[in-house]
Amino acid sequence: MNRKMITPLLVLSMLIPSPCVVAQHTIYVQASRPESPASIAGEDSRSKVATLPAALRKARELRRLNDPSIKNGITICLEAGHHSLYEPVFIRPEDSGTPESPTVIRPMPGRSATLHGGVRIEGWKKQGRLWVADVPDFNGCPLTFRQLWIDGKKAVRARDVEDFKDMHRIIGNDPANETLWVPAEAVRNIRKAERAELVLHQMWCIANLRIKSIRIYGDTAAIRFHHPESRIQFEHPWPRPMVTDDGRNSAFYLTNALELLDKPGEWYHDIYTRRLYYHPRTGEDMKTAEVIAPAIETLVQVTGTLDDPVHHIRFEQITFKYTTWTRPSEKGHVPLQAGMYLTDAYRLDPKMQRSGGNHDLDNQAWLGRPPAAVQIYAANGIDFVECTFQHTASTALDYIYGIKGGLVENCRFSDIGGSAVTVGTFAPAGHETHRPYDPEDRREICAFQRIRKNIITDAANEDWGCVGILAGYVSDITIEGNSINEVSYTGISLGWGWTQTVNCMKNNTVHANHISHYGKHLYDTAGIYTLSAQPNSLISNNHVHNIHTPSYAHDPNHWFYLYTDEGSSFITVKDNRTSSEKFLRNANGPGNTWINNGPRP
Repeated sequence: MNRKMITPLLVLSMLIPSPCVVAQHTIYVQASRPESPASIAGEDSRSKVATLPAALRKARELRRLNDPSIKNGITICLEAGHHSLYEPVFIRPEDSGTPESPTVIRPMPGRSATLHGGVRIEGWKKQGRLWVADVPDFNGCPLTFRQLWIDGKKAVRARDVEDFKDMHRIIGNDPANETLWVPAEAVRNIRKAERAELVLHQMWCIANLRIKSIRIYGDTAAIRFHHPESRIQFEHPWPRPMVTDDGRNSAFYLTNALELLDKPGEWYHDIYTRRLYYHPRTGEDMKTAEVIAPAIETLVQVTGTLDDPVHHIRFEQITFKYTTWTRPSEKGHVPLQAGMYLTDAYRLDPKMQRSGGNHDLDNQAWLGRPPAAVQIYAANGIDFVECTFQHTASTALDYIYGIKGGLVENCRFSDIGGSAVTVGTFAPAGHETHRPYDPEDRREICAFQRIRKNIITDAANEDWGCVGILAGYVSDITIEGNSINEVSYTGISLGWGWTQTVNCMKNNTVHANHISHYGKHLYDTAGIYTLSAQPNSLISNNHVHNIHTPSYAHDPNHWFYLYTDEGSSFITVKDNRTSSEKFLRNANGPGNTWINNGPRP
């Protein structure tokens, strides 16, 4: 070893084992907001760079040149503190490691490092009962956002109800005229609001609808919405707003109007004046508070190709924090299920029904996929160990397409707007989502992922129809030993397609998970839910209990601990502990086996 390379840090690393040791080539990354000025003092200055992308570039060149120093791998050590991003960190095939020489991205030993997608809002001034600040540009463009955090606590986008149990209910639904009828008292004070939204409860989903016009007729009001969501909302049949004879019509709330900002903890962003209004909670000092608005949707994007996948990258003990999702503000959001939003959908003629023994199909639909804080596409062996995902507007971690392997272990997910972990395709954009997906090129399928021993809490708090762990068309996946609680809809959802036709799904395992306090806002739900044929799949030894009881659910009895839905076939469900035998087998196919499920002494 060159004596010039011996530094105090390297001497210490020889004495105290850690992942950042001389056995691997180490690159150090400065934080944009360091935890302390001396947090990486002592490292070799030739291995210090300003950003994570710069570190990846340096590692890429070392691999390209086959530098002997990387024989045992490359470790990229992030300085303690925030590493602010203005675009996703892009990891490509040239960044790949090998089994013997992986690339590991982690903080300095004993420290914490955050990949941060937010912008701090400063310069607050008191204006009556509110505080007001100017919203800065972000990367040369006006900043738009739908979430806000004050000293790490999520604030409430101004809305008409403080408690969701006080939501109004619709009066009528008029698809022919693309009109929703509601009580006039609910909307009277926002008739002139320019960008108000209506969030509609629809059985197992919510719809975010941008209000175009409000006309009041006595005690009722007619609301119309912008496109494209108006067309999709009124053409698609499922899920739909409910108008019943028992008074349990679909509930809704209104949001995003200054007229609604009347409670502590609420905020409103006027995108035309670029001013942010906030009503502080008791004890909050806006002169010193850290106010964060999310600015980018994705923090890390791992993207390869089927012929040249990214591989052998591992994230350890990294925090991923503050991401946005702006599509609902631009095009609305009308999901089919589990947060997968409709790009087109309509009812079929009764004569045009699916054949082959499947449940009758009365509609067609095509889907889009929400963004994620970390997105992985065409890659093998991309791991996340002891990481933290927090304060995301949509999905936290998403294995999208063409992926083999990948470990998510001992990670913590909290305050997640959508699903915490998503794996697999839910039908490509051009594939009608009810048709079985069975590609000739098996490399397209996500397979052999292991999602183990993670803690997921407070998920789906923006898009209530999302879930804790969501797996679509996958095979050989293992979801094991996770703790999931405080979820707006389902704990674990496995499978897609509503079809008993055998497809690419097989050999999936959901084992020994602990799921409680789910169904916080939506019903037609379960702790564990399945769809479609999945030969040789197993759901075993899970513990499911304590569902929420939202008063605004359309059917307050339509919830379950275990739920095998349309087309579920060739699945073994055994030895699951539940508070009672409240299970549903809806339009299942052949080959399912249920053994020893229910309460334990």
